[in-house]
Amino acid sequence: MKYVLVTGGVVSGLGKGVTASSIGLILKACGLRVTSIKIDPYLNTDAGTMSPFEHGEVYVLDDGGEVDLDLGNYERFLDIKLTGDNNITTGKIYQSVIDKERKGDYLGKTVQVVPHITDAIQEWIERVAVIPVDGKDGPPDVCVIELGGTIGDIESMPFIEALGQFSYRVGAGNFCLIHVSLVPVLSVVGEQKTKPTQHSVRGLRSLGLTPNILACRSTMELDENVKEKISRFCHVPLDNIITLYDVSNIWRIPLLLRDQKAHEAILKVLNLKGVAREPALGEWTSRAELCDKLQEPVRVAMVGKYTGLSDSYLSVLKALVHASVACHRKLCIDWIAASDLEDETSRENLENYLSAWKLLKGANAILVPGGFGDRGVEGKILAARYARANRIPFLGICLGMQIAVIEFARSVLGLLDANSTEFDPNTQNPCVIFMPEGSKTHMGGTMRLGSRRTYFQVADCKSAKLYGNQSFVDERHRHRYEVNPDMVQQLEDAGLSFTGKDESGRRMEIVELPNHPYFIGVQFHPEFKSRPGKPSALFLGLIAAATGQLETFLKKDVPKTWGLSNGTSGLKSHRYVNGTKLANGSLDGIYCNGNGIHV
Repeated sequence: MKYVLVTGGVVSGLGKGVTASSIGLILKACGLRVTSIKIDPYLNTDAGTMSPFEHGEVYVLDDGGEVDLDLGNYERFLDIKLTGDNNITTGKIYQSVIDKERKGDYLGKTVQVVPHITDAIQEWIERVAVIPVDGKDGPPDVCVIELGGTIGDIESMPFIEALGQFSYRVGAGNFCLIHVSLVPVLSVVGEQKTKPTQHSVRGLRSLGLTPNILACRSTMELDENVKEKISRFCHVPLDNIITLYDVSNIWRIPLLLRDQKAHEAILKVLNLKGVAREPALGEWTSRAELCDKLQEPVRVAMVGKYTGLSDSYLSVLKALVHASVACHRKLCIDWIAASDLEDETSRENLENYLSAWKLLKGANAILVPGGFGDRGVEGKILAARYARANRIPFLGICLGMQIAVIEFARSVLGLLDANSTEFDPNTQNPCVIFMPEGSKTHMGGTMRLGSRRTYFQVADCKSAKLYGNQSFVDERHRHRYEVNPDMVQQLEDAGLSFTGKDESGRRMEIVELPNHPYFIGVQFHPEFKSRPGKPSALFLGLIAAATGQLETFLKKDVPKTWGLSNGTSGLKSHRYVNGTKLANGSLDGIYCNGNGIHV
């Protein structure tokens, strides 16, 4: 087994996750089977109870693991399915060691950080690294490990010690350390400064780890004399110093690594040069170029609670990007704080109120993502009402589906106090109720989590057609509340159609308005399974409806040609049937929020 460790220095937020994902992608393009592990040094057992404002989105895996958002990057780049064990936290490690101590596994010894915690970390890595994640039999060839935080953080120390021991134990030819560091440019001097990287590498060496490769983050490509200086002071070969400078879209980062022969440096350290081939990234290159060529915009209003931090909805953004590029459109996100749409805001901050409604009314599509808590709920209901009444394409996810049902009950059935018991426990018309198997006392891991099966109830509906006319679909869930099954008949009699249900038939999974151009709500989170080149069916439907292309997707047995064709010279075309790409490869793109180009 070969291991690649990615660490970060100087400051956080340098892009270690994207770097680790790109390394995994380029190694996969060399013909190797790759898996990934993310180490988070916080004491939480998992990311499930952390605020998206604090840590970005909570990413959900097939097995129900609530994990760091970087695992979403790994799954999207590598098109793999990870498990909760692929995310190691301090909380998990200490809990496992304490559980062993309570059972008497340590035979009366004094339990210490070294060797018991450090051994537990190494054993966890070795156990998880051999689990296949690509659907094939047998262990992967390479495990890419990302250590969260920054070198020198006190909470990272047990992991640093464990990884130092681990590198010695597996041997030099089986372990490659890539250190991501910052090379800033002082605006006054205009010179690329190497001192932060020198100090970071010195700190790494003092902790028992020696970098094989340096990935230097900078706004511009490093000057040759700067690379020579880093090489001389950090004792890293010149060919092993890679520049990760700012690029137009995130999908160019693996190409930066390839162009600077990063794969050759990694393969040389791991003694794999005779085994791996040259990276096959032709299709990826074409798509990265296509992303920069998209001009015609599609505007999507994102009505949410955590709009101040885009990472709170990272997977939703990526799924929108995948769908937009497939429809040959440049994605423009209009962030709308749900509370700004409410009448109370019109009295307290009229400017914000008018601005929010102007953005909502100017959008080609409206999306209400998942969330928890009652802040902004009435604003989300108003957004759903506007989309329903004005026939604007709408997608509601999790809470977004629940507020769509509440809005319908209020506006169409006339049940003015209709609500969720999450927000009004005393409502006389509880459209959404707490799930009977949930827990109100323990928060972590007590929701309905992971991959669950949804059975289509109606063949002639948009969601079933977008999923390729299958009888069922497996999607990932994360919720405590559900549509009240006792009100379903009343809602359906009024024109709402619950087109997808679970195996019991009492849990509502998909809701649609049949006479609306595109109005769909889902209890699951389709964004977690959207992949570059294989966009989520429901996101694809939303963007297609917003751009006048939906009917093409809904026609049966008609090949669809999307992505790299449609008049882009010099690029290959790809065929889609019912929204599913027939060729291999990856695809992603860019979105714009009015402040430049972002990924």
